[in-house]
Amino acid sequence: MNAWIALVLAILLEVAATLSLKAAGGGHVLASVVVAVGYLGSFALLAVVLRTIEIGTTYAIWAGAGTALIAAIGMIALGEAATAMKIGSLALIVAGVVGLNLSGAH
Repeated sequence: MNAWIALVLAILLEVAATLSLKAAGGGHVLASVVVAVGYLGSFALLAVVLRTIEIGTTYAIWAGAGTALIAAIGMIALGEAATAMKIGSLALIVAGVVGLNLSGAH
């Protein structure tokens, strides 16, 4: 599997698991399964990615992209406040992820 595709899938699994945490804490069994499978799958894919991409780059992209996606989903779909500070901060996260990719990650 291509390392970059595996990294994207790891990010998406982590986001799905994180979005399910509140429902899992409320006792919903299916949400608990999504949390467990999402995080386990995400970490398994990260292990695959680390065979090819440096750990600093991998973790920064995984954590940054996951954080940005969760924050954006919160503002767009979950009614969280979309302040100028939040949007600017998301832009900085995205700029950092892009910068890491352009720095020659391999």
